[in-house]
Formats: sequence, structure tokens, C-alpha cells
Amino acid sequence: MHSIDHISERAKTIMDIINLLPDSVANQIAAGEVIQRPASVVKELMENAIDAGAVKIQLIIKEAGRKLIQVIDDGKGMSEVDARMSFERHATSKINKAEDLFYLHTKGFRGEALASIAAISHVELKTCQEQMNLGTRIIIEGSKVIEQEPCAQSTGSSFSVKNLFYNVPARRKFLKSDNTELRTIIEEFQRVALAHPEIAFTFVKDDNVELFNLRAGALRQRVLGIMGNSFDQRLVPVQETTDVVGVEGFVGKPEFAKRSKGEQYLFLNKRFIKNGYLHHAISRAYDELLPEKNQPSYFLFLSVPTERVDINIHPTKTEVKFEDEKVIYAILMSAVRRSLGRYNIAPSIDFNEENSFKVPAMTKGQAIHIPQINVDPSYNPFVKKEQTSQRAINFPSRSQSQGDSWKELYQVSRQMQTEEFHPTAPDEKSQMTFPSMDTHGRERLFYQLNERYMVSSIKSALIVIDIQRAEERVLYETFIRSLALNEGRSQQLLFPETKDLSAADMALITEHLQAFKSIGFDIEPFGARTIKVNGVPAIAGEFDVFKLLEEWMEDFKTEVPNAKNKHETLARTLAQRMRNPGEKRLKGEEMRELIDRLFACEQPYHSPSGKAVIVNIGMDELDRKFKRTI
Repeated sequence: MHSIDHISERAKTIMDIINLLPDSVANQIAAGEVIQRPASVVKELMENAIDAGAVKIQLIIKEAGRKLIQVIDDGKGMSEVDARMSFERHATSKINKAEDLFYLHTKGFRGEALASIAAISHVELKTCQEQMNLGTRIIIEGSKVIEQEPCAQSTGSSFSVKNLFYNVPARRKFLKSDNTELRTIIEEFQRVALAHPEIAFTFVKDDNVELFNLRAGALRQRVLGIMGNSFDQRLVPVQETTDVVGVEGFVGKPEFAKRSKGEQYLFLNKRFIKNGYLHHAISRAYDELLPEKNQPSYFLFLSVPTERVDINIHPTKTEVKFEDEKVIYAILMSAVRRSLGRYNIAPSIDFNEENSFKVPAMTKGQAIHIPQINVDPSYNPFVKKEQTSQRAINFPSRSQSQGDSWKELYQVSRQMQTEEFHPTAPDEKSQMTFPSMDTHGRERLFYQLNERYMVSSIKSALIVIDIQRAEERVLYETFIRSLALNEGRSQQLLFPETKDLSAADMALITEHLQAFKSIGFDIEPFGARTIKVNGVPAIAGEFDVFKLLEEWMEDFKTEVPNAKNKHETLARTLAQRMRNPGEKRLKGEEMRELIDRLFACEQPYHSPSGKAVIVNIGMDELDRKFKRTI
């Protein structure tokens, strides 16, 4: 008896430690796996609409999904009982037994999405089946059914998700900015819309701004509708059918490759997937066609028998396992490479025909004209041509007249005698200046070498400055200062320029409008997917503003900057793109000004990308070059 009491007491102690979680808490925990951000809700609701057989799907977003996410479809709808049951965990109409997981033909199958959404938001569902007079309206808050009643509703369903993460403040706190969350929503929308060109999609955000209005049609039409009409000239069709896998879609031409992976879409059985192994196969097909670190764009669809693939790995269903992965790798690489060769993208040699000797046939009545050769009778190859202009600030060459060259050489050598220059270490924050006078009180001379470098002398060394990197460092620190103080000056364009962007790029530009304004850009939205440039920074020279913006977006997507280094990424990209793009001859006062501005920088010795700006060539190194012994 004593033993039984002891066991009972021990069981009671264990029960005090182990508690059975309420369903509402369990649903919130499960929601953390399925619903990570507003884009996750968009994905689940749109895929449910597709599974319901919808032909038209409308997405409505307010405040980047924090306030409202609504998906309206014209699918088959649900009965009153099914509408209520759909919010229970593991309630699904798509599978009945474990074996069905290997023959999936639907997007969802776990029965977790709606239960997870209902656990962390306020949900309103209106649904009606075909030929029914009334539909059903259900309101759920935090997994609790608040109201259920008949309502007027057209055939299909309307899911409204409001106040997402209202009861999970930690998750709501860690959501990104509205523009960042909107970009992720746009990305999910594009993935679903690309996978189903046979369905019409509409995307409307705050204040009834229509981002997308995609009609049902062919795949190429869908790609252009999402990425823009400019993509039409970039696409190369891919088509391959085998017993193991079918490949269909488009790849981008090599000349349009970018450094980011934003335009890479791979689908398996109309489901977006991420697979580094297959991505490598596509990249291998571009061997010797792409610059280093550039990424090809592609929109490829794989068709694999469902029993040969396992998608039940992760709740997001973007990770899959293949039964014949190596075979699919080889087929995919071959299909892409063959398409690039078929459309003359890859270089080819025709050994049967030499085109350089092809002469067009003469037309009837065409006469042959004897070629005329004009000869200058005054030309004398033994008389040197007078130089019309003296090249500024360059070392004398052998071709120059010998009369004065020795004097110039003497003056150059005189600069390398008594003075010593002690630069500040790169990690110090104090500003420094390069002395304009030598120790003899003479103005320090600078020479330009091959229009790339500026060369001067100090007591025991030559100092060589990379002109482009110096300009880049000066621009970078100017932009950083402007971003911090909001003091950038703008030069207004005589004729403002406009450009259409993809929805994701438009959201990215909109997010950083204030930063661009701080630097000196005058940019404003000009419609849902168009920007207008009214002015550019006054400090900059001539440049292609839209090419610069495109390259900045590539840098931003590649580096995935956080809030701390967003401004650094912007300043670095603009400095690299807005400096003098080519080699040019500088006047003496221009070199002096560049030197002064460079040594006023906090870090004059390195460019923003970490490359050397200034190099000292010491006397010891020169002595070794001349094999001189002292």
C-alpha cells in the first residue's frame, strides 16, 4: 500500500512538470513553422485558391500585410461544414492515407496552413459553392470561432486575414519595414503566378494601386507581364522531353546576366523549388559564356512523375528530393546548353562555308566603279610632323626634342631629394594633407602617367596615386557625409526621364527614396511601376542614371545589406559608378584639387572596396631594379 502511495505521489509530481498545451497555444507554435511573415500567408492562400480550381485570383494587401491580406477566387467554394472544418489542424480534403503523399497533384496537403493562420490573426472567410443560394461567413480570432452565419457570396471563396501576429508580439516586432515585407510578398506572388499562366491574377495594394493585372495566356506572356516587356529580347526557349524529366521554359541570354539571383525561377510540377544542385547544372551550361560571378536568369519548369520525387520535407515545400537526381542534372544541363547553341548564343564554327569571302551578286544594270585612291603629294616620311598640342604633365619620351628633355628630367630628379612624407595610418580618423611645397619651398609637381596614375616624389620614394580609385574614395566619403547630414545638392534635369520597373524593383527604389534624396537625387514615383528622375547629384559628372540605379539594385540584392550598412552599400555603389569611367587627361589644377580632396578623406589609402589608392615606391626598391649597390 505504501508502495502504491509512493508511485501515486511520484506521478503527481511528474504531472506538475508536464502539462498538455491547449490547442490555441499548440497552433501558435505550429504557426511559427508555417507562417513566418505576411508573404507566407499570401503563398498559402493563393495555393489553396489554385487547388480549388480557380480561374481568376485577386490579391489585396494593405500596409504590407500587417493590416490586411485578402485573397478572392472563383473556385468551387466550400460547404458550411467544410468551411468550419478547414480551420482545424490536420483537416484536409487532399489526401486520405500516407501513400497519397507519393502521388500529390495539389499544392497543399498537410492541413496546417489555415489552422496556423487562424491562430495568429483575425480571419474572415466567405465561401459559397456553385448553384447554392447562400454562402457561409465565418469569423475566427486566435483559433476561436467568434461568428458563423449565412451570407450572400458569389461562387468561390474570400479569405481576409487582418492584424497578423496580433497575439504574438515578438513575431510582429521582428517584421521588417513595409517596403521590405512588400517585396517578399511580390516575390511569392510572382512565383505562384509564373507557375500558372493559365490563371488570371490581380495584385492590388494600398489606395487601390494595381501592381499586376495578369491575363491567362502562354508562359512567355506571363514572364513578360511580370518582368516587363524588355525581357522579350532576353529570353531563349528551352524544350526537352525524356522518360525521366521534361524541361520547358526560358533562359536568359548571357549578355543580360547579373550578379544577383533575383531572376532565377525553377519549378517542379508547377511548384517553386530551391535546389542548389540543379542550379549548378544550369550554370554549367553557361560555361565560358558568362563573366566571373555573374548569374544567368531562367524560368524553367521540370515535370517529374510524382512517385519519383519527395516534397514532404519542409512545411514551405520548396525543398525536394529526387530519385534520379544525377540523371536530371545531366538532362537539364544538356537541354539548356543545346538551346543556347541552337539560337546561336554560344560561339560556333562552320567549317563548310567561309562567310568572309561571300560577295553579294550584282543587280541588273549595276556598273563597276574603279576605286579612287587619294594621295597627299606633300607628305614626306622623313620630316617629323609638328605637334599641335603639348601633352600636359607627362614624363618626357625619346620622341620629344632632345633640346629641352634633359632639363625636364633634371627637374623630375630634383624632386626626389630632401623632403620626407609621413602619411597617417589608414585606420586613424584624423584628416591629413599632402604638402603642396617641397622642403626647398618650390611647388610640388605632379605628373600623369598613361592617364591612369598621378606620380610625384618625396625624399626617399616615389608616390603613385590611382586616379579612378582616388575619385571613388572622394565620392564615397562625400555621399556618406550627405547621407548622415542630409545635405546633398541636386542639379535639375532640363528634361526629366522616366523608366518602367518590375514591381519588386519599384518597391526597392521606393524604400530608399529618402536616402537618394539625401545624396542629391530627385526621384519620385510616376505610377505603380514607373519612376521619374528630375535631378541628379551636383557633384557628379555625366552618367546613365538608370543604369546606375540598376547596378545599385544588383549590389543591394547580392550583398543583402542590413540596416547598418544599407547606406554604405548605396554610397559605395554610387561612387564606383559615378567616378570617371575611363582614362582622361587632367590639368594641373585638377590634379591638385583631387589630391587635396583625397587627403581630406578619413581613409585615403584605400578605395571603398578595399583596393589600394596610394603606393609608395622606395629608394631601396628602385636600387634593386637598377641593380645598384651603395
